[in-house]
Amino acid sequence: MTLKILIADDHRLFRQGLISLMKTRDDLVEVIGEAQTGEEAILMTASLHPDVVFMDIYMPVLDGLQAAREIKERFPKIAVIMLTSSENDKHLYDAIHLGASGYLLKSLDAAELFDLLKGVEEGEIAMTKSMATQLMKVVARRSMDSEKGEEPLTERELIVLRLVAGGASNSGIAEQLSISVNTVKSHIKNILSKLQLENRTQAAAYALQRGLIDLDGKAGKN
Repeated sequence: MTLKILIADDHRLFRQGLISLMKTRDDLVEVIGEAQTGEEAILMTASLHPDVVFMDIYMPVLDGLQAAREIKERFPKIAVIMLTSSENDKHLYDAIHLGASGYLLKSLDAAELFDLLKGVEEGEIAMTKSMATQLMKVVARRSMDSEKGEEPLTERELIVLRLVAGGASNSGIAEQLSISVNTVKSHIKNILSKLQLENRTQAAAYALQRGLIDLDGKAGKN
């Protein structure tokens, strides 16, 4: 399946460069539109219905975070991937919390970009390992277990949670546990529901906070 891509960035040269890069893998992606502002991104998303929106955070008129929030509220199935120039961007947590499907550096190389896009197709978070580690530290510091009335996880759900937190894809988890990808997705849905979390990244941070894994993704002692 070819992913339909909308690129929202106020720098024309960057958009052109990203489009040229995308054309090298026209079997995987197709750029169907370009937006220069957050407002344009919202309007074009409504009219073009892309699978993925690449959204620059800093744009005139309406910034990327505000635009991404509105897109996710109106079109929850569309993946929004935020673009940044720095791994230490202060908006990293906010972007994932509002439902963004990833947070990528503009300097990311082609191989890494397309690998992460394939993961997005499976419902994973598109993010480099260093950014994911940084995000887990931030989320782990937030109160995720205070008076939430969480339901206990089953033994199999705990195993799946550890694998998710370790960075395994749905297909990778399915292979390791000898189950179908649909069963993996069902387990992840149950985990997020029971723990009252919103996405895989928050689940990884939860596992880190509870000592289920360490920062290298290895199983903890609990």
